[in-house]
Amino acid sequence: MIKKTLYFGNPSYLSLQNGQLSVRLPEVEKNETLSEQFKKQAVATIPVEDIGVVVLDEKQITITQALLAALIENNVAIIACDATHHPSGLMMPLSMHTIQNERFRAQIESSEPLKKQLWQQTVDAKIRNQADLLRQKGIDTNNMIYWAKSVKSGDPDNYEARAAAFYWKNLFNTIPDFTRGRHDLPPNNILNYGYAILRAIVARGLVGSGLLPTLGIHHTNRYNAYCLADDIMEPYRPFVDKLVCDFIAVHGIPEKLETKHKKEMLVIPVLEITIESECSPLMVGLQRTTASLAKCYEGRARKIIYPELLHDSK
Repeated sequence: MIKKTLYFGNPSYLSLQNGQLSVRLPEVEKNETLSEQFKKQAVATIPVEDIGVVVLDEKQITITQALLAALIENNVAIIACDATHHPSGLMMPLSMHTIQNERFRAQIESSEPLKKQLWQQTVDAKIRNQADLLRQKGIDTNNMIYWAKSVKSGDPDNYEARAAAFYWKNLFNTIPDFTRGRHDLPPNNILNYGYAILRAIVARGLVGSGLLPTLGIHHTNRYNAYCLADDIMEPYRPFVDKLVCDFIAVHGIPEKLETKHKKEMLVIPVLEITIESECSPLMVGLQRTTASLAKCYEGRARKIIYPELLHDSK
């Protein structure tokens, strides 16, 4: 079942009623000219079990502990935004798998050669997806395919960085002096927002597969609580990039992200992807990726299953 992504950008009361997330609006509650019947009808509800991601982007949101507990119990990724309306925090469950202890041990005890091989596969898949997206824009990517084929265990030659430099130079080649950076000029702002949504989905998938999002196969920043999520999301980034390219083609480049812009990024969980010639929503396919990673840690598989952009480039 495809889980829903909910965005809250206005003052609201969020609570739990009969297993459902209930939304009440303060301006409706406090308006004495409205009838009680109308106020009751103004309450929106959605089953908690149907939710995958919740984005809280307003200072005046009140959420009950009962609802928080229910969301976490159902492995819902809860994203909190800061004063600039950018995602700043992620709440995830501590336990979501029946053999989590066993999975944790396998992950913690994984060898360096295994992690280097997994990173090789990850970089290969990322470069190929970047190349597929550029090819859709009519750009020759033979060099990127060569780099993807040349990636060795652990990517000691840093082909990921070479590919990234070429990729970002050409992806937004109509934007003068574009550079990709977290704090650089637009459209980096919308890329950052899309990646934050993707990161939450990946972290959710990892937890659902009984893995620790903190322990990465390549990223090792001591201050990063989601190193593994940052690793596994790499081949998925081009799907967000494609969404941003399509967004810019319709809306142009927004200097400031508005609610209407952010809402368009909420389709990320249901973007169509292809894994092993089978199409599925991104959130569903991602669960296959994280499950395959768990099998690699346990020695039951040797390859992470990643998506391809190939079906979009035909």
